[in-house]
Amino acid sequence: MGRELIVLGLAFLLAGSLARAGRHIGLPTIPLFMLAGMLVGPYTPGPVLFDHPEDLELLAAFGLIFLLFYLGVEFSLDDLTGGGRKLLATAGVYLLLNVGAGLALGFAIGWGTEEAFVIAGATGISSSAIVTKLLVELRRLANPETRLILGIIVIEDLFLALYLAALAPVLGGADTAGEALVLFGRALAFLVALGLLARFGSRWVSALVAARDDELLVVLFVGFAFLVAGAAYQLGVSDAIGAFMAGLVLAGTTVARRVERLVLPLRDAFAALFFFAFGLAIDPSDIGAVLGPATAAIAVSVVLAVVAGIVAARINGLDRLAASNVAFSVLARGEFALILVALATAAGLDERLTPFVALYVLVLAVASPVLASRSRVLARLVPTLLVSGRRPPDGEPAQAGRPDEVMAATPEDRS
Repeated sequence: MGRELIVLGLAFLLAGSLARAGRHIGLPTIPLFMLAGMLVGPYTPGPVLFDHPEDLELLAAFGLIFLLFYLGVEFSLDDLTGGGRKLLATAGVYLLLNVGAGLALGFAIGWGTEEAFVIAGATGISSSAIVTKLLVELRRLANPETRLILGIIVIEDLFLALYLAALAPVLGGADTAGEALVLFGRALAFLVALGLLARFGSRWVSALVAARDDELLVVLFVGFAFLVAGAAYQLGVSDAIGAFMAGLVLAGTTVARRVERLVLPLRDAFAALFFFAFGLAIDPSDIGAVLGPATAAIAVSVVLAVVAGIVAARINGLDRLAASNVAFSVLARGEFALILVALATAAGLDERLTPFVALYVLVLAVASPVLASRSRVLARLVPTLLVSGRRPPDGEPAQAGRPDEVMAATPEDRS
């Protein structure tokens, strides 16, 4: 027991120290947590903290659960409907371009049909964590395109839940078409049941988890999240989608804002361990075999991010600086890609998915902040004819997204 606690403490300290150093040069934490795992994993020279990465499987699962649970609590149908048709059209174009291209690339790589659908999801969905941190750190919360960016990632969160349900036959290991239909139907029924509970049963759920004392509230909502995630897993649905739906149910209760605040330390601590554990499982010697496909995926994602940014600007009447900000802010990939590949690995899919997604995420998680910080310069490369809008003056409402985050910004946040 003593040794296990020591190495776990060293893992947290190493991950935190690397991330702290990266913050000084503007890097996001996710790739650095992964790098920390790679450095002390069994596949790299030097000290090895964990000979068997699977030893962290349960604790890493906690990170996955808290990540998706937090997103569910944060999600609101008002976020989805507040932007109107323009937001839905913009997000639809973004998902169609990126998921469609990812699927085409997955089939072109030739690792298998199931693997192609995993690649499509991994390359098609942005990192909410990195995107929101970027907007704060670059002081862009009051920019006219910021609500649009936030609206896109909200819809991506919802799409992720539906996509995980659609992948249930793949991740559940169905052997026949009949089994696949049963797994998908079970996943869909689970989503519908919890969606109805979120819509009509918030009073009952509030009675179950509500407590005046923060300590008891934490114990109760963690129990609820684990219960729903475990039930999902037993039904052949991923524990990730169960955790998301548990959060969505609590989002409609009277304690939602308290839960959102209290779960943050749990999310941050265990999510760091999730990314660290993912890094432990990466064998750098495998990266050479996937360098070509990963490079192609990165190049496609960058090009499509620019295309999507220009389309978003045209739909919403924004200028080329806004187009550049949208493009390079939502370029980041992170937790969702790693969640998908972790589930794919557990389902026994092609082992090359792990180094492929690891390299893809590492590059884009670093490239997005660098490019986003220079979006004003890069915007000059976008021909004015491709966008049709102007930049609204300070104080003019933004397009779509979470109003509370934008209204908290000051005029100095605009860039």
